[in-house]
Amino acid sequence: MSKYIKINENNLNIVLEVTKDRDIRLLHFSYLPFEQLNKLSEDEKEKCRLLELQSTGENQLNHRGVKHTGTLPGHRMIYESHNDEILKEGRRITINLVDKITKIEAKVIFQFYNDLQIVRTWSILENKGERSVGIEYITSFALTGIDRGGALDREDKMKIYIPHNEWCGEGMWEKYSLKDVGIFHVEDESTNRLLVSNTGNWSTCQYAPLGFIENTEISNGYMWQIEHNGSWNWEISDIMNMLYLKLSGPSEAENHFWKELKPNESFETVQVAVTSISGGLQAGIEVMTKYRRRIRRENDDNKRLPVIFNDYMNCLSGDPTTEKLIPLINAASLAGCEYFCIDCGWYSDGPWWDGVGEWLPSKERFKNGIKEPLDYIREKGMIPGLWLELEVMGINCSLADKLPDDWFFMRHGKRIKDHSRYQLDYRNPEVRKFATGIIKRVVEEYGVGYIKMDYNINMGIGTDNKADSAGEGLLGHNRAYLVWLDEIFKRYPDLVIENCGSGGLRMDYALLQRHSIQSSSDQTDYRKNAAIAAAVPSLVTPEQCAVWSYPLRDGDKEEVICNMVNSMLCRIHQSGHLAEINNESFKYIQEGIKYYKSIRHDIPNGIPFWPIKMPSLDDEWIAYGLLCSRVCYLALWRMQSENDIIEIPLEKFNGENISVKMGYPEDVDLSWNINKIKNILIIRNKHNYSGRILEIRW
Repeated sequence: MSKYIKINENNLNIVLEVTKDRDIRLLHFSYLPFEQLNKLSEDEKEKCRLLELQSTGENQLNHRGVKHTGTLPGHRMIYESHNDEILKEGRRITINLVDKITKIEAKVIFQFYNDLQIVRTWSILENKGERSVGIEYITSFALTGIDRGGALDREDKMKIYIPHNEWCGEGMWEKYSLKDVGIFHVEDESTNRLLVSNTGNWSTCQYAPLGFIENTEISNGYMWQIEHNGSWNWEISDIMNMLYLKLSGPSEAENHFWKELKPNESFETVQVAVTSISGGLQAGIEVMTKYRRRIRRENDDNKRLPVIFNDYMNCLSGDPTTEKLIPLINAASLAGCEYFCIDCGWYSDGPWWDGVGEWLPSKERFKNGIKEPLDYIREKGMIPGLWLELEVMGINCSLADKLPDDWFFMRHGKRIKDHSRYQLDYRNPEVRKFATGIIKRVVEEYGVGYIKMDYNINMGIGTDNKADSAGEGLLGHNRAYLVWLDEIFKRYPDLVIENCGSGGLRMDYALLQRHSIQSSSDQTDYRKNAAIAAAVPSLVTPEQCAVWSYPLRDGDKEEVICNMVNSMLCRIHQSGHLAEINNESFKYIQEGIKYYKSIRHDIPNGIPFWPIKMPSLDDEWIAYGLLCSRVCYLALWRMQSENDIIEIPLEKFNGENISVKMGYPEDVDLSWNINKIKNILIIRNKHNYSGRILEIRW
């Protein structure tokens, strides 16, 4: 007789079956009760694996193409025991498994969080045998039967949402059918799969590490997030006519990861978070937003949300000097900024891209030393900041020639180069010591309180120096960098370090559990940046999401206002030639920052939502709102549209006593009325490429 492990926690129902032979299956993971969905046959149950694990030299049990099904010893792992404990953050279930042949022991961990409808999962392996085992693939989470429930065919009821993420085009969600992604009914198991994957240190250079799939017939949706700053994979396909979802870190087939697990050695997968909810994609984002806030490092920056000026975007563009900075510092202070960050270029007399690495101030740019502009920033009531890129060293940096090869990523005995840079290897303690020394110098000697930590290359599959594989070397570096970052924040708890990867190309919650602020994009066109600004709070909490506002020298007032609105419901990254724009434009900047300071206390608890649709770069109208306790702040943009009217559904607001007022700007024409019968807000805006902030109260 089988026995069942049933878990009901925070409106999530999990059912595991342990057979008389101690085979263990994950039969159910949903907010819906197990009994409410269609029953599984014995053959179907056997395919509901709790863990997939493929090791070198083992057989593969399924006719599966490149899919990760039928793995061994994964399918041999049998149940040993399980632990159920209550931790400070919430309940934790640990399922203990063993393979009698290899003597590999595994723990599959489900960590719940108090009052949150989500679970973080990961797996830990330990080799208790006498021989090494080669690890090619292992899941952090595996669930079969995500299409269970309802009478419709899966092709008619299942919808997949994928967040595409590219340089200057971050956070663009697209909806797909199974046919759209090539998953068809052919036999009871096809060879096709949907693989969404990333390889390298740019963890979000094609896709954000999350997704959503929904059974629209019964409104059962799954949302997941992979929390890793390197290579990762998620896969959807079918087995026994059931759809499955598998989440993992790097693998051999996809990311050149292979790990020799020696006797008495252990290996831990990357962590992932999964929820099952009703209400569609936006309901999933709401749960994920609350979870991201729960796992994040406690910090003051995400409570205060100070306004940051950075001199790069549509401004100095990497060419700072004391003479150029002084008027900008004056203007930023007058506008109401609270931090002033000197961006790239401060360490080089001229072109600097391929010479970075020593991080010493240029004597040509700062003839009286860099402390002169940094001290002046403080005199003007702001906290100074500097740009750094501490994971790279330029190929023409004189220091690079003096350092041993084990400071750098290597493959096949050669240093790897990308875009005229070397990648430093943080597994090396000397590299971490070097990086710590730079932080110590800029913080303790220069008085810097803000660091923009950028990363502008991608070293691909990794390093095979002192590693079992290039992917294993990369994973070791990724984890060593996180340990180093933890040490820096422990040493300097009030230091604000912005996470940047050519904009939003490292927007993952391994890093964002630690960093309080994330660059959203390098997009230089404020019109395109509106869509990105509205979309990225689906990937990052609004209070961590820094959005550029860069009014142009010759822009009109609608351009200035739109720039300000772009950043208003996230974090303001102010830039632009503020000392050279006209008085009217400058007043709109001052008004915008003043208004932001009056509402920013609500942003750390606001829930993002999108009343029209998830934003796209070619939308005619864009709407992004923050739903707070008794007020909704609504950012509304009219892009290029022949229609000057937009309808906003009011279904999220309770009751009929709804009031609407202009938040920002105060003196710009906008008209609206509420249709209580249709429960919609009808807004008219006469201006293309314009933005507004409305406040809705009830």
